[in-house]
Amino acid sequence: MVEVSEERFDEMVDDALDRIPEEFARRMTNVVVLVRDVNEDQPEILGLYEGVSLTERTFDHTGFLPDAIFIYKAALEAHCRSEEELAEEVMVTVFHEVGHYFGMDEEALHRLGWG
Repeated sequence: MVEVSEERFDEMVDDALDRIPEEFARRMTNVVVLVRDVNEDQPEILGLYEGVSLTERTFDHTGFLPDAIFIYKAALEAHCRSEEELAEEVMVTVFHEVGHYFGMDEEALHRLGWG
């Protein structure tokens, strides 16, 4: 297990978001990325996407609250042994949840190494 400050963890999340290729990043609209300690219902998960993926939206998909990507700090810290490993797992988790936003399923994400 490794622990970092909230500020350092936020930097890791920001760094991961900055690594998303521009052609994908500019299509990420009406989505918010939030850091929480753990998911109360599933404390073992590292991240979660809640919303309607881009592939499932219809032409008239308007008037909805933003989709949300949750990154779980304490769960990720418990999963890692070093700050470097934590930064890598944060990146993988962010990419995984962003992949869900774009409509990718678990199998496709695992094939890409984001599982």
